[in-house]
Amino acid sequence: MEKVVLNNGVEIPVLGFGVYQVSDAEECERSTFEALQAGYRLIDTAAAYMNEEAVGRAIKRSGIPREELFITTKLWVQDAGYEKAKVAFQKSLDHLGLDYLDLYLIHQPFGDYYGAWRAMEELYAAGKIRTIGVSNFFPDRLVDLILHNKIVPAVNQIETHVFFQRNEDQALMKAHGVQIESWGPFAEGRNDMFHNEILTSIARKYNKSVAQVVLRWLTQRGVVAIPKSVHRERIVENFQIFDFQLDDNDMQQIASLDMKKSLFLDHHDPEIVKWLGTVKFES
Repeated sequence: MEKVVLNNGVEIPVLGFGVYQVSDAEECERSTFEALQAGYRLIDTAAAYMNEEAVGRAIKRSGIPREELFITTKLWVQDAGYEKAKVAFQKSLDHLGLDYLDLYLIHQPFGDYYGAWRAMEELYAAGKIRTIGVSNFFPDRLVDLILHNKIVPAVNQIETHVFFQRNEDQALMKAHGVQIESWGPFAEGRNDMFHNEILTSIARKYNKSVAQVVLRWLTQRGVVAIPKSVHRERIVENFQIFDFQLDDNDMQQIASLDMKKSLFLDHHDPEIVKWLGTVKFES
């Protein structure tokens, strides 16, 4: 498995397995276990996904040594703040059945995320988290957080796919030592992605699937990707992307698909901010 070195020297696999929207506990445990069997070592969940316990059971069931795994979860807006973040972190750790996390992310740039970051810096210093980072932070909030805190986020997990490529954001992150990580690498199939003429043509060229081409495109750009699937054959297929390489022409063709806007949420829309700030999850 190819890896990327984060700004504190910790290595993260360039390809992982995500469990967003896998709400059925049995299905989540099964698919996570199958991902681990297929060779994935990076597993990405979140308190807001309500499936940390299922992920924890799959990890335990796999029998894989803990030091070989890279486990990520996230802090939701309702738990932003210094004291609340510490409580939420311990709850996530208990749900996962782990003694430490490899990466803990602030899920959204709303609420008292400054207080949460201070708590995360302390948890990092105490050895409870190997790396800390953020998710869905646009450049202005990311730079602001960097300037006014001791620890620079190791990762910023953001919407990144062929229709929203985030090249400028990636360049800014690189300048500050922050690793870009893609959520929604398949754009949830929007814009008929799996039948896109450019992508299907490239897939035929390498005798690969569109999904494999997209994941290869991301990892060649230095973007960590966390695809999700609950189908074993696709879980295995998505992992098989390291036996081919896209050429410059392929990369240029895919670059032409960039629409430079989100297909999901506008984090600058007050109504979206209000909605994200009021969504509560019971764990």
